[in-house]
Amino acid sequence: MLGLSWSTFRERWQLFIGAILTVAVGVALVQSSLLILISAATAEVPAGLPPIDRARLAEGYESALALLGVTLGFSAFLAVFIVSSTFAFTVAQRRRDLALLRLVGGAPAQVRRLLLSEALLLGLIGTTAGVPLGLLVMRLQTALLTTLGFLPTGFTADWRGWILGVSIGAGIGVALAGVYVAARRAARVRPLEALRDSGSALRVMSFSRWFFGLLFLAGGIAMVIIAPFAGPVGAQPLAINAALAASVGLAALSPLVVPLVGRLFGLVLRGGPAAHLARANVRDNVRRGAATAAPLLVLVALLVGQSSVLTSIGAASLEERRRTLAGDLVVESTGGDAERIADTPGVAVAATETAVPVSVTRVEYSGKDDEDTETTTTELVATAVDPGAYTATHPMPMTAGSLTGLTGRTVALGADSASDHELELGGTLTVAVPGTGDVSLRVVAILPETMTGGEEILLPADLLPAAAPASDGSRTIVRLEPGAEVTGVADGLRAAGVGEVSGLGEWIERSAAREQDAGVGITGVVMGLGGLYALMAVINAVVIAAAERRPEFAAARVTGFTRWQVVRMALLESWVVTTVGIVLGGLAATLSLVGIVSTIGEVTGTAVVSVPWALVGAVVAGAFVVVGATSVCTSWSATRPSPVSLVTARE
Repeated sequence: MLGLSWSTFRERWQLFIGAILTVAVGVALVQSSLLILISAATAEVPAGLPPIDRARLAEGYESALALLGVTLGFSAFLAVFIVSSTFAFTVAQRRRDLALLRLVGGAPAQVRRLLLSEALLLGLIGTTAGVPLGLLVMRLQTALLTTLGFLPTGFTADWRGWILGVSIGAGIGVALAGVYVAARRAARVRPLEALRDSGSALRVMSFSRWFFGLLFLAGGIAMVIIAPFAGPVGAQPLAINAALAASVGLAALSPLVVPLVGRLFGLVLRGGPAAHLARANVRDNVRRGAATAAPLLVLVALLVGQSSVLTSIGAASLEERRRTLAGDLVVESTGGDAERIADTPGVAVAATETAVPVSVTRVEYSGKDDEDTETTTTELVATAVDPGAYTATHPMPMTAGSLTGLTGRTVALGADSASDHELELGGTLTVAVPGTGDVSLRVVAILPETMTGGEEILLPADLLPAAAPASDGSRTIVRLEPGAEVTGVADGLRAAGVGEVSGLGEWIERSAAREQDAGVGITGVVMGLGGLYALMAVINAVVIAAAERRPEFAAARVTGFTRWQVVRMALLESWVVTTVGIVLGGLAATLSLVGIVSTIGEVTGTAVVSVPWALVGAVVAGAFVVVGATSVCTSWSATRPSPVSLVTARE
């Protein structure tokens, strides 16, 4: 079977080139992400760094590990999805060849082995190209993570010999997983039905399409329903995964929509034989339209859905800060200026928040005996505050307890931090505080959930010794006395040389923009990955369709169509399919938006919706341009031979 598969590869390489590229990129990303992930997980934070830098670096490593884990899962999923959709279309294009194989004595099992052998070759070729490509991708990923601040400058990922085995397994595994369903379906089709294009060979909406389409669509809707109960941290991945699941489900159900959109285009594009033929082709060849729309659907769902989630979270965070912060000015200083700020004329309240590097020790019991324990230590950045001033400038109710008791050996935890450490009011947390060492702190308050995540740990300022190591800065929210002028007090603070002075509104917008930029940088990694995969798949589907339509184009030309009319017909068809992908992708993206907006409403009490219309417009225009340009190029190439030579050629 390998020999026959290799012959198919050589004769119809256009059908496989897109899948090979997809496997190669998937192998490269898996290899690169794994090497960076292992190197980051085993990297030690330099002991000579200042405590605050050690904590910041440890947090960066954790974020990098989380992002790399998402990239690994995401690349594997997209590779399998795109290879499966591409190969299913390829098998459909070759159903007459497979039917002839059955007629000359080939058993269903032999058809399955033939297609799986092709998948094996596809995986081997893709892996061969993906391993060296992974070295380049590793450099790019490392540079990107370093630029975003997740990894320190000078970080390098180490090569490990066992990664070759993982890469080969990933490449072959992705290819076989993507081809398996198409191979089973092709083996079940009766040969005469395939030759006559009747029966099960003609039916596009098979039982598996209905089952998986409805299953994934229901899964996406379920994630949207669950999202508000998962809190701000859990809602974001749920909302994004809802779009991903819905896009898979809608891609499976897209053959139901393709004919409908074709009829709508027919109503708009009345007149001209090319338009009439394009409408008929879309109506009669639903499988081709669905195969082209599927990757475009995923692209729109990912780009529009994820960016809408980010912008909505950013807008909600901005409104939340404006509502929950009470002050007039913000002073950002290097620390040690709290008294001078408070003594400035016109200042009523000066709430200083100082970043403090700490190490949190967590003990987990892994067995029935008390001796079966596992201890983990995490370095992070806590915030030291004066409880009275903090309460005056952060007028928000606590989830539990009160900040009035935040003094001495006590601590207030953010909602997520309390959940991570499984702590409630009255519980104790072991924290290594600079200049003090390990201390056991009693939990006196649980901070409310916020869209920004809020503070992880609040420490009382009086817990820190006077000789504690200096932090990397502090911020002070200033409330003015009644009648005091903001401009005059700001000038007084600047004259005192206490640091950078900003209006509260200006500082809030700047902070929100900084967080938004960081979020966009993180999401850009994932969105760029999805866009790359989907773009390759869209172009590949159009190329496959045009390569197999040469006799059809030739038949149109011998009946009186000019070459440009045939190209125009193919262009109109591609635009119909593009519309299907954009509409269904927009529907999947809407699920993401609904999920995050309902979460925002649950947390903040106000639904905030923000859609990046500029990006939406760019995605829509880009989809029509890319698909249209590919269709024109491939159809022009397919109509280059003489039509008579193609019409009279033997199959």
